[in-house]
Amino acid sequence: MGNERAIIGHNQAPDPIDTALAPFGDTLEEVALWLDGLLVENEGQLAATDKLLKDLKAARKAVDTARDDVTKPLHEMWKAEIARWKPTQDDLDRQVRCLVAAQSPYKAKLAAEKEAARVAAQVAADAKAEEARQAHLAANAASLEDQRKADDMLREAEQARKVAARAGKDTVAGMRTVQVFEIESHKQALTWIATHDREALTAFIEDYVRRSFKAGPIDGVIVRSEKVAF
Repeated sequence: MGNERAIIGHNQAPDPIDTALAPFGDTLEEVALWLDGLLVENEGQLAATDKLLKDLKAARKAVDTARDDVTKPLHEMWKAEIARWKPTQDDLDRQVRCLVAAQSPYKAKLAAEKEAARVAAQVAADAKAEEARQAHLAANAASLEDQRKADDMLREAEQARKVAARAGKDTVAGMRTVQVFEIESHKQALTWIATHDREALTAFIEDYVRRSFKAGPIDGVIVRSEKVAF
């Protein structure tokens, strides 16, 4: 099948990628010939590949420029549309935060009351269960009256258990339990990490050194210069 752009009636504008790469056609063909797995072995090859590297980097820059020419207007439109929505989104978030703040003290008070009720119900249920257990142990196995009283206490204990279970499920909507922390000793925490998660500590050290070694000497770190290709 022939090139679609060459067919009569197809007058599409040239692809900006093709336009950007057009001046580098010979370079790309020569690079393809070079990249066959063999390595540079002499000064002549080094000079030739240096020229190709320079041209390839120029091609990349041309493609980047062409891309920006095409995408920048679209990106500006996208940013403008995002910015148009943002004030409304931010204000709705602000309203949510304000309402949550207005509710928070009362909800905390309700949650504390419900927790106290739950604890009291559980204590009462435990007490009833213990009373029923003791009653059965003390009841005369041959006394109908004793057995009836002991069974009544068992029923009361079961009812108290159900009340405690309901109290445990009685929560305040919009409240959640989260875990927070407070570092009492950074030194002890560091020692613990070094003992239990050395990989994490090693990763932190390597990242810190990578970001900071140029700023000045760091104990235990050797800085040297190396030649690298670019």
